[in-house]
Amino acid sequence: MVQRRQRERSLFEVLLPDGHKLWPDWLRKIDTLLEDEAVIEVVAQALEARWPQSRRRGRPGTPAEVVIRMLILKHLFDWSYDDLEREVRANLVYRMFTRIDAGDVPDAKTILKIARALGPEVIAQLHRQVIEVAKRAGVTHGRRFRIDTTVVATNVHYPTDSTLLSDGVRVLTRTLQRASATLGDPSGRIRNRLRSVTRRVLIIGYQARSPKTRDAMVKSYRTLMATTRAVLRDTATMVRRLGHRMRTVAPRVQPILQRAQHQLQKMRPLVQRVVDQTRARLLGGDTHVADKVLSIFEPHTETIRKGKISKPNEFGKLITIQESEHQIITAYDVHAKRPADVTLWTAALDRHQTIFGRAPDLAAGDRGFSSATNERAATERGVRRVVLPRRGPKSPARRAYERQRWFRRGQRWRVGCEGRISVLKRRHRLDRCRYHGDDGMHRWVGFGVIADNLINIAIFAKARSAV
Repeated sequence: MVQRRQRERSLFEVLLPDGHKLWPDWLRKIDTLLEDEAVIEVVAQALEARWPQSRRRGRPGTPAEVVIRMLILKHLFDWSYDDLEREVRANLVYRMFTRIDAGDVPDAKTILKIARALGPEVIAQLHRQVIEVAKRAGVTHGRRFRIDTTVVATNVHYPTDSTLLSDGVRVLTRTLQRASATLGDPSGRIRNRLRSVTRRVLIIGYQARSPKTRDAMVKSYRTLMATTRAVLRDTATMVRRLGHRMRTVAPRVQPILQRAQHQLQKMRPLVQRVVDQTRARLLGGDTHVADKVLSIFEPHTETIRKGKISKPNEFGKLITIQESEHQIITAYDVHAKRPADVTLWTAALDRHQTIFGRAPDLAAGDRGFSSATNERAATERGVRRVVLPRRGPKSPARRAYERQRWFRRGQRWRVGCEGRISVLKRRHRLDRCRYHGDDGMHRWVGFGVIADNLINIAIFAKARSAV
């Protein structure tokens, strides 16, 4: 049964009357902000959607208030789920913050399962409610707008054709052996080719160091692809066997075989795509294969080039961050495919107007967003000052326009967006997503943004109360 709040009176109110002195000021402010009923309602509705009748039936589950506070605490301090469980269990302040008090702390697996039920739409709704809290607190009024993009890397190793083929063979072989053992086959029925594949990957790594050994490297790749195709044939055979045997096996082993069948059906086309793109690169010289697989574990990973000398290629997803005054991130977006920055400007302005009901007085972006069309679109929407430095050669009139005092001040303020991205990557670890899948990427970015917004709202509230 889904609960919204803890119903019992806090034990600390009785035994620890001066417990408020233990709290950091900023955490106390965040605690007050999370009292908002709309924030709790978003999470409660997501939990109720998991099972029919869970609002009225079943044993009491972890309250929605506890869930959201534990997840916020996790991303405030960049903890793992195990760290979260350990820290909350041992710390009185964290017990009070999460409303657990003297009760049992949910274990790491419980919080992980609940977090996965909060999809991208739920996280986006939660973020919108936090922005509403900031608006009611007077932290932001939408007078200013700045935008930038960055890359959040997926948790993958550097992709090469040989290592991707090796990953595919390893996963398929492991699943085939598990399914074969469950069916009662003799131990040697599924051939284990992992040792030969590992040796071939090492040889390819040595041969790739010198152009003189390219012919030998191509030959090694042919051998590796032949081995991978043999594993794919074994996979197709096992999928057919599982389809025939699923109705006759004992009920207790059906879930195991269903998971194995699902895994094989999911991984087989990915590994086949890796074989195809390897053949296209080696034999056809095609290095620009459409929808290239960069990881069989995170297939949504893209190659993104941002022009950085230290990182010419980044592997992950492009995200857009847009801010208003007082460093409040009013909207974020995880893009399914890498768009050009110049195409994101008008949609971001429309989002800003939807959130605040008004156009900003000043809108700023870097050269990637600059175009005459974007400047005109901002002006038509009521933006009085548009700070978009032009790319390439500039006319004398344009140079004079960009030397105006308000334009240069707007540029200096725009640079703060890069600082905000740096804080997100350093404090909330948005440099690398440690959640799995495309939904995990949305959840990782969303909670990082929400945690950062709560800190900035608390800092602003504390500064205003001190005046």
